[in-house]
Amino acid sequence: MTHTDCLICQRIEMIQSETNPYFVAELETGYVVIGDHQYFKGYTLFLSKEHKKELHLLETEVKKTFLNEMSIVAEAVYKAFNAEKLNYELLGNGDSHLHWHLFPRRENDSPVKGPVWWVDREEMFADSIKPSQVELEDMKNRLYVELNKLISVTIR
Repeated sequence: MTHTDCLICQRIEMIQSETNPYFVAELETGYVVIGDHQYFKGYTLFLSKEHKKELHLLETEVKKTFLNEMSIVAEAVYKAFNAEKLNYELLGNGDSHLHWHLFPRRENDSPVKGPVWWVDREEMFADSIKPSQVELEDMKNRLYVELNKLISVTIR
């Protein structure tokens, strides 16, 4: 069921209608997308196919698969974008639909020491750090290649 007021559901509808330019791959329990803004190069999200606001609300087997698939996506992000460390976040305060934020981190990747959310929002989400079409295609391809090494994935 789609929730029309949910940004994540709207993004998933765009994937299904083949109009989401950030879409990378479809897994059993979710969709892999490159983040709209790339303050941390390689920032990726894994969007749950189910509109649930809490992890414990997923059926047990779905939850196990979702967590396993997230770890596979994280490994692919780590390898595709040469991360030194990954930050994983499943928040849901702003968008109440399960989705993982995967941030590849590198030493000195930000003047702000600490969690990614300590970066000023205007700086982190500035239009100037949106990837160009060429950059986006390169990022999607790199991530897709690494995903396919780990698991068979579907691309639309």
